[in-house]
Amino acid sequence: MAAPVVEIQGTLQSDGTLILDEKPALPPGRVCVRVQHLVDYTQTDIWQLLERIHAEQRARGFIPRSKEEIDAEIAASRQEDEERMLEIERIHEECEKARQQNLKAEDS
Repeated sequence: MAAPVVEIQGTLQSDGTLILDEKPALPPGRVCVRVQHLVDYTQTDIWQLLERIHAEQRARGFIPRSKEEIDAEIAASRQEDEERMLEIERIHEECEKARQQNLKAEDS
């Protein structure tokens, strides 16, 4: 029978002890622990740049679009695309009809 595996993040202290972020859902007893260093993305240059940009935007009074505004813009864009495709199909059909008429006129 395979033993259950639980993955929990935590912090390795300078004295070598681990502080887990949550209590493991396992019964008491011996366990196998694998320790892997995780990158703290909040300390990367790109994260710091984005934080600075967001702070500058807040300082300027910038209010980002809401989910509803973004969804409405996407829906409008899709509607425009659909209308444009219908217009392209209409033009294509007109050209095809004209081409067929030209072929019939040439055959006559």
